[in-house]
This record gives sequence, C-alpha cells and structure tokens, in this order.
Amino acid sequence: MKKLALVAAVLAATPGVFAQIRFENRSARAGIHFVLSNGAAGDFHQIELMPGGVAALDYNNDGCIDVFFTNGATSPTLTKNAPSYLNRLYRNNCNGTFTDVTLQAGVGGAGYSMGVAAADYDNDGFTDLFVAGVDRNILYHNRGNGTFEDVTAAAGLTGVGSDERKPWSVSAGWFDADNDGKLDLFVANYVQWDAAKERPCGPAHARLYCHPDNYAPVANQIFRNNGDGTFTDMSASSGIGGVRGKGMGVAFGDFDGDGRMDIFVANDSVPNFLFHNLGGFRFQDVAYEAGVALPEAGRAIAGMGTDFRDFDNDGWPDIIVTGMVNDAFQLFRNLGKGNGFEDYSARAGLALTRPFTGWGVGLVDFDNDGFKDLFFANSHFPELGRFLGSPAPLPNRVFRNNGSRFVDVSGDAGADLSRAAFYRGAAFADFDNDGRVDVVVSAIGAEAVLLRNVTANAGHHLGFRLRGVKSNRDGIGASIRVTVPDGRGLFNTVTTSVGYASSSDRIARFGLGAATSATEVEIRWPGGGIQTLHNIRADQIMDVREDVRPK
Repeated sequence: MKKLALVAAVLAATPGVFAQIRFENRSARAGIHFVLSNGAAGDFHQIELMPGGVAALDYNNDGCIDVFFTNGATSPTLTKNAPSYLNRLYRNNCNGTFTDVTLQAGVGGAGYSMGVAAADYDNDGFTDLFVAGVDRNILYHNRGNGTFEDVTAAAGLTGVGSDERKPWSVSAGWFDADNDGKLDLFVANYVQWDAAKERPCGPAHARLYCHPDNYAPVANQIFRNNGDGTFTDMSASSGIGGVRGKGMGVAFGDFDGDGRMDIFVANDSVPNFLFHNLGGFRFQDVAYEAGVALPEAGRAIAGMGTDFRDFDNDGWPDIIVTGMVNDAFQLFRNLGKGNGFEDYSARAGLALTRPFTGWGVGLVDFDNDGFKDLFFANSHFPELGRFLGSPAPLPNRVFRNNGSRFVDVSGDAGADLSRAAFYRGAAFADFDNDGRVDVVVSAIGAEAVLLRNVTANAGHHLGFRLRGVKSNRDGIGASIRVTVPDGRGLFNTVTTSVGYASSSDRIARFGLGAATSATEVEIRWPGGGIQTLHNIRADQIMDVREDVRPK
C-alpha cells in the first residue's frame, strides 16, 4: 500500500497527470461587462433563441488575444450620449484587463447579429471579421491601424443569406477550399423566417418557441476569394447549394487525408452535412455514407455547436456535436483512410450529456496532458423549464479526456463554472499567455464570463503560430503532428472555426504532459508542402514561416 501511495504521489507531482481542471471567472476584474441581448419582448420570435457568437482574435498584433461579441439587439450605450451599438470589441491590454474599443474600431454594426468568423482573408497580416446575422451580414476589413471598414458591398457579399434573399445566417467560417493561398468563406444558413408570417406556437396562455419543423430549410453558401478584395458566389456550381438544411455550427477538417479541407455542418433536427472536397471547387455531401448524418439510433438531433479535431491522437480528425436535452451530445470517431466514422458517443462517456442542451463546444487540452478535453456551453430554451420541471439556465461543463473516454469533472472545476445562465457561444484562447487555454462565453441577459484556466500542476505546452507564404498567411488548414520523447504523436489542425457561431484563436496548441521538448514537429501546409522541425523546447509559442525553398 505504501508503494502504491508513493507511486500516486509521484504521478500527482508530474505535470499533466491527475491535474484537476479548474476555472475562475475574471470578467469583472478584467473589465468585460458585455450582456448578450436577444430583444425578446414576449412575442416568441424564433431568432431570439439563437444569438450569439464570440471571437477570440489578436486584431492589433500585440501578442495578446482580444474578444469580439456579436449581439442580437441593441445593448446599453457605450458612453454617455453615444448611440447604441450592437456588437462589442474588447482590446486585451496585456495586463489582465480589457478595454471596450468598439467605437474607435468601428465594429458596432447594425442589425441582428448571430455569429462571427475571424481570419486574415486578404493576407495583409491583420485579422478581419465576418459577422453573420438576420437580414444583414457584414464583412469588416481590418485596416491595420486599430480600425475596421465595412466592405461588404465592395467585396460582393451583400447577397449572403438564403436563396430567398431573406438571410438568416447563424455561423460562418474561413478556409482555403482550393489551396490557392486565399481564404474562402462558408456561410451556414438556418431557415426561411419572416416575423410578419411567423405563426404562434403553444397555447395562448403559455406561448413558447416553435420547433424547427415549422420552418422551411435553406441552402448554405460558399464564396471563392478572388484575391482582389472581392468574392464570387460558388454555391450552385460547387454543389453546396444543391442541398437544404437548417445549418447552425460549422467546422472544417480533412477527414480522409487527401490534402483538401472538408466541411461539417451541424443541422437542427435534420441530418447533418459532411461536404467532401472533391477538388476544383466541387463538393459532395457524403454525411450518410460517412456515418455522420445521424447518430447510431437513426434520429436526427438538434445539432448546434461542433468541433472537428482528433480527440484520440490517432492522426484522424473526429467530430463532436452538441444538441438538445434528451439528444445526448454526439462524438463521431474517424475510422481513418476515408473509411468514415462511427458513433462513439456512449463509449466515450457522453451518454451523461442527455440532460443538457449544449451550444458552444470545443475540443481543447485544458490540463496540457496531451489529450483534448471537452468544454460545453449550456442552457435550455427560455420557457422550456416549465415543461422539464427544472430551471432553463444551466451551468457550463468540462469533461476531461483520460485517453480512452471523457469524464465529467465539472463538479471540481470551480464554483464559477457551476453558475447557471443562458449560455451560448464560446471561444478558446490563452488570454493571459500563461500556457493554459481559457474560455470566454456569452450569455443571454447576463454578463459574459471570462473563465481563466487556473489548473494547478498542468503539463508543459507548445503552440505554433504559422505564417503562410504559398499557403494562406494564417496557415489555416495546416495539420501539425508533434512527437514527444516517448514516441507518442499528438495532432492538431490550424482553424478558427470552433463551436457555435464562434471563432477561436488560430494558434495550434499542444499539451505535452511531463515532456519538456518535442523531438519532432511535422507541419503539412495547405499549399502541399511538408516542413519538419527537430528538438523544440516546450513552454513557448513558436512562430513558423512556411519554407517554400526547393527541396
């Protein structure tokens, strides 16, 4: 027994082993006081359920990650006598505090916003923003001087939305569809909706929000980046526009290893889409063939948030999808080599998620042990509590990846994680540059939470900030394998499209556990090149420029 106790003590002292994931809400101390408003006034309009996304980005290139919030309706004025602004941008001051710079930056926007996608679409070295919403979507070009310009019309993106030209876009994402070094835009559209034609649901004395079955599906859209600041709608010719769904979350990954990024769309109460990239800007929905259209039980869930990453370190990206209460969140494990996916939810321990309604989600290694954990931003729909017999606001949850399955460790992750609210979007980044990934989460009718990762005894870490030359400047779509001294391989993909209507930091991060270095790092660039680094010390963010020299 003494020997076992000694072994346990040694393991507990080893970074990344048995570390208890913990978070503290630092929003108030940091000066983030954003309240997500959905404009609800008792009329039960369907759009009131869906805001709002969050972006984590370094808009001014100072090395500290900033936060952008979308908003569904007018929030309080930013300053005395100032006009009301909808969306908010908070600059990270690099000292644990943030400053609201919405007015100066010019990104307040107008309309009813839902989601946000952040990336450098014009390769000028500054992160731009695409904001998805109801009746209007906005492309903000980052001028590089701390301000943004609305270039939606000039870019040819005023027609974004459903083919009925009544746009309701929930999510969007940037990726290089044809590997030409320019980021293209995918927009997930939800349903046909018109407030004037929206019929009431539920009895007159107890109105509630309608089921998605009451609304017609619409097609998603894809826009090719022309490289001159404009985009061409390729939805019809690409095949994307040939199928209709009720799109919510979107994520990208090369599921079959052919070097082209594929698209997963989480659909609400209808089968999901997996758009296989055939090359030549052509896509085919292979969700049924690949086994991700429906869970194993054969019934579509109310898919909301999604992430497309390798949870088991076998080199093949897997897919996580959040859903409604009684759905259970879905984990589709990639079988590799184009052989599709299997429903791995129950075996992974996710049957425990049946009581939750999940929105934002991320596969993130919070304790730096080498395995990506799961974070869920949760809440039931308003008014649903009276049918469930339990409160509609819910706490967020974190499930630790122990290498073979996920374990709910929320109860020991700190009181701030357990506070219930109507949570929605979540974005992931290391906001204080301490090597542990933090989370920022929006909440309808309550202040957003900035959950600082305070996990003690976390493992060593390594991050990569890529600089594409032949590839797109952000390196989005690059796959990275890190080999640690014991021979294990760790995998991640460069992307900003994570969760529900949200966008996360583009740095690809790895937990190394007790390893103090990586023996080898292999980067497969979206431009086709393979770059190998050796003997990289841990606990740093490494800037890597794409090597395009002839081999």
